[in-house]
Amino acid sequence: MGLLGPQQPRGEQAIATKMSSRRNRISDEEINELISKLQSLLPESRRRNIGRASASKLLKETCSYIKSLHREVDDLSDRLSDLIATMDSNSPQAEIIRSLLRS
Repeated sequence: MGLLGPQQPRGEQAIATKMSSRRNRISDEEINELISKLQSLLPESRRRNIGRASASKLLKETCSYIKSLHREVDDLSDRLSDLIATMDSNSPQAEIIRSLLRS
């Protein structure tokens, strides 16, 4: 027994690795399905720019879209913080804004 538990003979280890590799592989059909799902999550205006483009271009566009969403969230958070600074801190509206900022 090795430090990490029982050792498999080299032949058995190679077979186990190949079997594990096959189970973990994703088929072209599954990749196409995932790409299609990812593309459907993008707004129409961003999808038009991609068309039937490569997966790489789709991933770049998706990352760009996610970054723009982060910027929007940051901007809205800043605007809500500014708004709450101008109102009575005990008002129901201020509590609603605080709850939005917490979530």
